[in-house]
Amino acid sequence: MPHTPGSKRAQPHIPLNDGTTMPQMGLGVWQTPAGETAAIVRHAVAAGYLAVDTAAIYGNEEGVGEGLAGRPDIYVTTKIRNDEQGYDTTLRAFDASLRRLRRERLDLYLIHWPKPAEGRFVETWKAMVALRQEGRVKSIGVSNFRAEDLARIIDATGVVPAVNQIELHPRFQQRALRAVNEAHGIRTESWSPLGQGRVLDDPVIAKIAGKHGRTAAQVIIRWHIDSGLIVIPKSATPKRLDENIAVFDFALDAEDMQQIAGLDRADGRIGPDPSTY
Repeated sequence: MPHTPGSKRAQPHIPLNDGTTMPQMGLGVWQTPAGETAAIVRHAVAAGYLAVDTAAIYGNEEGVGEGLAGRPDIYVTTKIRNDEQGYDTTLRAFDASLRRLRRERLDLYLIHWPKPAEGRFVETWKAMVALRQEGRVKSIGVSNFRAEDLARIIDATGVVPAVNQIELHPRFQQRALRAVNEAHGIRTESWSPLGQGRVLDDPVIAKIAGKHGRTAAQVIIRWHIDSGLIVIPKSATPKRLDENIAVFDFALDAEDMQQIAGLDRADGRIGPDPSTY
C-alpha cells in the first residue's frame, strides 16, 4: 500500500546563492487547466506543499493566485514568456504576472527558455537583475539554460542565477549540466521529474517501490530529493497530490541510487532541445 501519512512532516529548504532559501519540493502546474488550478492549489497547500511553480505561458497564473489567496507564506515561482523577452518587455511581463498572481513580491522569477537563435536572453537577464535589486523579486534564475547560455549572462552581468530549472528524470539525468550548475553555485531544479509518467512502469523503479512499500512516483520524487535536486511534480488528482508529498519519512539507500543511476539514457530527453527550441 502507498504510504500517505496525514500529518505534515518537516520539509527541507535548499539554500540559494543569493542568501535566500526555497522549499526542496513544490507543486508544478504545467498543463493544469486554468479553471481547475485554484482548487488543485488549495488542496496541495492543505496537504502540506510549501511551493507552487507556474509560468505565464501556462495560462493559469490567475488560478494560482486565487488558490493562494491569504497565503503569502507559500513560495511562488513563475517564468517569462518567450515572446516577451527583452529589457522593457520583461519589466512589463513581470508586472502582469504579479497582478495575475495577486502578489506584492515574487519569490523566484525565471527566464523560461534561452531561445539562443533570437539572442534576447542577456537583455532579459539584465531586466531581471534590476527587478531583484529593486526588491520586487527575492530570487532570479533561468530554465533550460545550457552551459554556454549560463556563461553569457554571467559574463554580461556578473550575476549568477540562483536556479536552473531543466528537464530531469531517471531516464535523463543531465549529469554534465548539473555539474556545471554546481560549479557556479546554481541549484538544479527538475521539471517533468516523473518523465511525464513514462518512468513509472520501469521494472527497476517498481522493484525499489515494492522494497520500500511506496508508489513508483514516491520513489522517483525521493530520488530527486536524495540527489539534492529541487523537484516540482504535477498532478491534478487529490490522491496523487497526497501521495507525492508523503516522501519525507523514508530515504533511498546506496543500492537504490545506483540502480536508478543505471536508467540514464543519452536519448532520454522528452521535451524540446534548448539548442534549437
